[in-house]
Amino acid sequence: MFPIDLSGDLVAQTPLWAAVVGQVLIVIGALLFSTAAIGVIRLPDIYTRASAISTAAGSGLAMIVTGTFFFVPGLDNAVKLVVAVILQLVASAVGSMTIARSAYLTGSAVYSPKHNDELADSDSGDGAGDEDEAGHSRT
Repeated sequence: MFPIDLSGDLVAQTPLWAAVVGQVLIVIGALLFSTAAIGVIRLPDIYTRASAISTAAGSGLAMIVTGTFFFVPGLDNAVKLVVAVILQLVASAVGSMTIARSAYLTGSAVYSPKHNDELADSDSGDGAGDEDEAGHSRT
C-alpha cells in the first residue's frame, strides 16, 4: 500500500487517515472486550456469559487485528490478518459451544427470571384492589 520502514516509529510513518482508522478500530475492539468483561460479571448464568465472551473474542479481536494492519500494511500481513480472524472466529465459536455443552451436561442451572404479575398479586381474594378506574368498589 504505502512504504513503511519497520525500524522506526510506525505511527509517525503511517498516513494520517490510516492512523485514525487503525486507532478507531483498535479502540472499538478494546471496548468490545470491556463490554464482555462487564457481561461476565453481570450476566446471570454460564450460557449467557459464554455467549458474551465468544462474541467479544470473535469481533473484538477481529477489530484489533484489523486496526493494527493499518499501521503495518502489506500483502503478507493481509494474509496473516485473514487467517488470524478466521481462526479466531472458528475457535471462539467452538470454544463457547464446548463450554455451554459441558455446563449443560453437568447440570448447570439456566437462569429463568420470574415474571412478577402485580395484578395477579393484588387479586388475592381479600378485597384489596377490587376497584375500577374511578376508585369505585366492584364488590
